[in-house]
Amino acid sequence: MSISLLLEMASSTDPDRTAVVSGDLRLTTGDLSALADGGAAVVTAAGAQHVAYVGAGGALLPLLLFASARAGVPVTPLNYRLSSDGLRALISRLPDPLVVVDDEYRDAVGDGFRVIGSAEFLAAARHEHPAPEDMAFPDPDSVGVVLFTSGTTSAPKAVELTHNNLTSYITGTVEFGSAEPDDAALICVPPYHIAGVSAALSNLYAGRKMVYLTQFDAREWVRLVAAEGVTSATVVPTMLDRIVTVLEAQNTALPTLRTLAYGGSKVALPLVRKALELLPAVGFVNAYGLTETSSTIAVLTPDDHRVALGSDDEAVAKRLGSVGQPVPSIEVQIRAEDGTVLGPGETGELFVRGEQVSGRYTGIGSVLDAHGWFPTKDVATLDEDGYLYIGGRSDDTIIRGGENIAPAEIEDVLVEHPDVRDCAVVGPEDPEWGQIIVAVVVPAAGAEPQPEELRDFVRAQLRGSRTPDRVVFRDELPTNATGKVLRRELVSELNAKEPA
Repeated sequence: MSISLLLEMASSTDPDRTAVVSGDLRLTTGDLSALADGGAAVVTAAGAQHVAYVGAGGALLPLLLFASARAGVPVTPLNYRLSSDGLRALISRLPDPLVVVDDEYRDAVGDGFRVIGSAEFLAAARHEHPAPEDMAFPDPDSVGVVLFTSGTTSAPKAVELTHNNLTSYITGTVEFGSAEPDDAALICVPPYHIAGVSAALSNLYAGRKMVYLTQFDAREWVRLVAAEGVTSATVVPTMLDRIVTVLEAQNTALPTLRTLAYGGSKVALPLVRKALELLPAVGFVNAYGLTETSSTIAVLTPDDHRVALGSDDEAVAKRLGSVGQPVPSIEVQIRAEDGTVLGPGETGELFVRGEQVSGRYTGIGSVLDAHGWFPTKDVATLDEDGYLYIGGRSDDTIIRGGENIAPAEIEDVLVEHPDVRDCAVVGPEDPEWGQIIVAVVVPAAGAEPQPEELRDFVRAQLRGSRTPDRVVFRDELPTNATGKVLRRELVSELNAKEPA
């Protein structure tokens, strides 16, 4: 099944339904389908083998997804926040691309590529019409979308997602036309992230109006929820933190909002609890997935959140820190280093399998094992009831004096201290121990915690070998657009400094 079919189903069922709101631009499903046809003609006329997009998203993302599919070529939204050199390096890795770029990023793209401005592409799509022989559904097993990984622990890899990967995820998790007539989704995740791609596909398929906020601002987010009658939204941790701050300051209610999903990286439990208390009528969803899995593979549902928040049973309450249970179409295993499949409560590497899982990289090929299992590189545990706990990337493991230490174990304790707003635990080099444990802490507003106090707090709850060797303070943690902490940046900083 091609992603083209998702738009064809939506436009043929209800061509007059509002599909996209992006600034002053409003498109029905019929409008979007006509523009996708015109956009496909533009791509075909250019003779491109690939479409690259450098921009903030909005209506351009769904348009380019479907225009590229109808032209039978893959599309790659790129991180517009990268340096010019970084952008050009990624574009150069794509075969004979047509680069569609927002005006403000045109200089960063530079020369040497076939380039068309976003406004120019949109205008051309309104007037071009593809020849019938150029219009065909692509092979379901052909690549539909290529996304570059964030590169927080290594150089970015180009993940190849086939039409079948993407549509398997959509049809396996979303019921076609299931949205209510007034349903609206507020989308503020970046277009170059799998969450941005899946939001465009899933909301169109469900029948929700998609309201785009291309440059996140918490106050504008709150305003749009009210102005557009937003019923569902997806945010990353840094966004949720800022939204909660605005809601507290303004004492604002969000009466239309029914579902708020968060993901992209781990969210501190105190923030989750605060959000649940501020928005008691909203159903919170923790969604966990990877680029290589075409988006979500496990979900902590609204009911899971409420039950865990109100439970006196320690095992049930602990689930608030999980990513929930795997979606029905996904199989999961936890494996030891020797490949042995581990049981409930045992920690190892998470492996996943399913139709939505790609596990294929340009220039590398497939990394699936002989039985179709994908190694996520995430440290994880499953409990007796099938709830999945993610302990961070295996690359983040600190090896101090030969002992493996998971940063998440220490972070989960530290962030519960009342004077800690956020934290990250990393392992810079040390001549004696190989690595040491350093806690980088963002203090709570108005708080001035002392390093020894925080070290004692951890020592009281974990064994002594987990106590941070040092505690340093920052006003904020360096993160990418999806809220993932840039640990390499912290380690580089600490390696460059002598201990105080």
